[in-house]
Amino acid sequence: MGEYKFVSFGSGSSGNCYYLGNEEQGLFIDAGIGIRRIKRYMKEYGIKYNNIKGLIITHDHADHVKASGYLSQEMNLPVYTTQLIHEGIKHTFHSGKKIEACNCKLINPEEPFEIGDFKITAFPIPHDSTENMGYCIELGDKKFTIMTDVGFPTETVHKYIQISDYLVIESNYDEEMLKNGKYPITLKQRISSGTGHLSNRQAAETLAANFHECLKHVWLCHLSEENNHPELARKTIEYHLRSFGIIAGKDFQLEVLRRLIPTGPFILQ
Repeated sequence: MGEYKFVSFGSGSSGNCYYLGNEEQGLFIDAGIGIRRIKRYMKEYGIKYNNIKGLIITHDHADHVKASGYLSQEMNLPVYTTQLIHEGIKHTFHSGKKIEACNCKLINPEEPFEIGDFKITAFPIPHDSTENMGYCIELGDKKFTIMTDVGFPTETVHKYIQISDYLVIESNYDEEMLKNGKYPITLKQRISSGTGHLSNRQAAETLAANFHECLKHVWLCHLSEENNHPELARKTIEYHLRSFGIIAGKDFQLEVLRRLIPTGPFILQ
């Protein structure tokens, strides 16, 4: 098996889509950007259509599923997620093509399943969607975990960080920027609630509480355009971890995923 690479095609409220794979096979995580952008980025990064084995979906909000039907139909691609999330996509998302029934693959939380050589376990994360899943993906003896739209860092969230070699975690907003920003109070309350999003401070505290020597690389995802800034998110994480003697760039690598354009590729050693 060749070396694995990770690419973010976009990460944020404007659309989320991630690729993980090697020269032989790969998969997509979410498809919340336009199908034309996905196809263009695939070409730019040399990702072959017939190597894609599946699409896994975290939850049914439009910024994560907008192109899921198009992607599934154009590549005859199976789409893996829970029954509730499939139903949510079908009944609440009305724009674009639907996922054909034959490509709707059902999974259950914390019951491992396989897509090609990928061994995958979904786990629940609180968010105000019908249901929301994080994914721990085994790549040989390494574990790659993605958790986006994290309303609150539960014990389950902690557990999967503790076993991960590579981690994508939400760092959505700066608390002061949100508090003093122009959003209406109801939206501010929704974002900061236990079923909303993870702040920079919460992400930093969660990483500090669960950091371990096998954690090689952390990517901060789903940054808010209005209530955050990439450098602010990075500095918040670095400052908090440094107070525990954990040094970004030395003890692990830290990257911020860009909202509207690709970030990567990152080679997973």
